[in-house]
Amino acid sequence: MIDALMKDYLHGELRVLREAMLWKLDGLGEYDVRRPLTSTGTNLLGLVKHLSAWESRYFGEVFDRPFAEPLPRWDDAGERGADMWATEHETREEIIDRYRRVWEHADATITALAIDSPGHVPWWPRPDVKLFNVLVHMLTETSRHAGHADILREQLDNSTGTTAEYALPQDDPAFWEAHCAKIERAAAAAVARADRVGSANTSADL
Repeated sequence: MIDALMKDYLHGELRVLREAMLWKLDGLGEYDVRRPLTSTGTNLLGLVKHLSAWESRYFGEVFDRPFAEPLPRWDDAGERGADMWATEHETREEIIDRYRRVWEHADATITALAIDSPGHVPWWPRPDVKLFNVLVHMLTETSRHAGHADILREQLDNSTGTTAEYALPQDDPAFWEAHCAKIERAAAAAVARADRVGSANTSADL
C-alpha cells in the first residue's frame, strides 16, 4: 500500500513540474525562448529539449523500454551539449510535442512497473537501480531546471510563479527598485561589518 502511494506521489509531483516547464514558454517570442540568457548559454527551449532527452532515457532504456524516436546518445562525445539548445531548423512545436510524447512513454513505464522494479543506468557509478531511484532523480532534475526556467523568465519580463493559476502579480517597478536597493544596502553593510570584525581580530592578535 505504502509503495503505491509513494509512487503515485512522486509521479504526481513530476507531472506538475513538467507543466511548469512548458508554462515558462507561454507568451514569449521565438527569439526569447531560444536565446542564451547565461554565460554558458542556458535558454528556455533548450531546457525543455534537455529534459525530454533525459526523461526518455531514464524511463526508457534504463528499464529496457526504449523510447521509439531517435535522440542524441548520452555516450556520444560529438553530441554532447546538443540537447541544451534548439537549432534554427527545430521548431518550438516540435520540441514541445516531443516532450509530451516522452511524458506518455514515461508515464506508461511508471504505471506498468512496481516502485522496486530493477533498472540499469550505465552512466551512473552504481548502475543497478530501482524505479524509486529513477523517479526521485528525475523529479529532482526537473525541479532543478524548473528553477532555472523561473529565473530566466524573470530576467526576460519579470514574470514569476510556478503555474498559471499561481502566477504572482507584478507590483509597481518602483516597489522592486526600492526592494533591490534595500537588499543591496544590507549586502554592503554585511561586508563592512565583516571587514570591521576581521580588523578587530587582527589587532587583538598583535
